[in-house]
Amino acid sequence: MKTLKYVMLLCVICTLAVFNIDTAQAKKRKIPKVYMFGFSASFNDSTIYMTDIQEVDSAWIDDKSHFLQGRGIYAQQLKDYLTTAIQQPNRICMVMYSETLKDIEKQYVKMKRLYTKKSKMPYDIHYLDETMFHFEKIQLYFEEDDIL
Repeated sequence: MKTLKYVMLLCVICTLAVFNIDTAQAKKRKIPKVYMFGFSASFNDSTIYMTDIQEVDSAWIDDKSHFLQGRGIYAQQLKDYLTTAIQQPNRICMVMYSETLKDIEKQYVKMKRLYTKKSKMPYDIHYLDETMFHFEKIQLYFEEDDIL
């Protein structure tokens, strides 16, 4: 009975060790460009804002999760623009991104269809072209062991 407890404890420790090694290998890599568009909605009204698909230089992607590093900063850029230039505060902003133009175009069409053809209530959609709003490149800093 004691041996079974020690074996189970050893299995749990080994599993945790493998999990920690696996998560420690997640690295960030810099890619030359990423494609993204912004989306903004509010709980107070039915107005939706969407940006054009834009190419952003020098983005960082997490190798394991494939998440865009600093995506909150890009969303904040859109939120700041809407707050100052269009006088639309208190909006929820997010960015959708992909490493390929084909994939981001699919996401863009899907999101657009969700708020036009498939929606049960009418939304007032405003499109922000690149002359109105453009995502600025951000500079991120990582420790050397995090970079691939």
